[in-house]
Amino acid sequence: MGAKSSLASPAVKKSRLPIPVPPRPKTIMLDPGHGGADPGALGVGGTQEKRVVIAVARGLQQQLQQGGRYRVLLTRAGDSFVPLRERVARAEAAKADLFLSIHADSHPDPDVRGASVYTISEEASDREAAALAARENRDMFAGMRLGAQPDDSVTKTLVAMAQRGTGNDSRRFADTIVHTFGRSGVRLLPRTHREAGFAVLTSPDIPAALVELGYLSNRYDEKLLTVQQHQVALGRALRASIDAYFGAGSATRKA
Repeated sequence: MGAKSSLASPAVKKSRLPIPVPPRPKTIMLDPGHGGADPGALGVGGTQEKRVVIAVARGLQQQLQQGGRYRVLLTRAGDSFVPLRERVARAEAAKADLFLSIHADSHPDPDVRGASVYTISEEASDREAAALAARENRDMFAGMRLGAQPDDSVTKTLVAMAQRGTGNDSRRFADTIVHTFGRSGVRLLPRTHREAGFAVLTSPDIPAALVELGYLSNRYDEKLLTVQQHQVALGRALRASIDAYFGAGSATRKA
């Protein structure tokens, strides 16, 4: 027999497939409007906006957290007043991937009803949008000694920054909400997606939209907005909108 080779056979290395790393949960900041001493809009039957929107926000938070795809925070968890600048700051501190401000409006005409969605713009899309932004921006300068009619140049500068940074993503998110609401049977205002200079939407880094769920000044909308089943349905439609927004390949800057 021939001599055995003195060279040992090389060890066979088992190839190991890389273990897939689950994607980082997207951080969603939900912003229930008003709170504390600020009740927001008042319904014809006495319903307070702040109570409606916190109920919808909490329900939406629960829906979004199912499955672990999202980390969901609220700008206010209870009945407390949070200034608009602080709401934006909390979203930025959390490195939020998306900001959704939730409201319920009022109107001088009690027959007006339906949901609408707003994104930020220095030039309002119409007078109603401009008036709404003015009402919502009242506490922008809370605690600052700027007089009864503060110069709005600060707000305009922030709006311009937000438009440069995230305008397209914000508009795409708003359009997604409009489409999902319509498909879900939620009554909508004509020209549902509108624009104005909302101070709460001024983060330059976070796509953001403000949704008005309906008009508390309308008896039908007010009744619907106080019914838990309808609140859950609204939350379901908003959750579907957020799913669709991220599923479509957002240009979000945070990996």
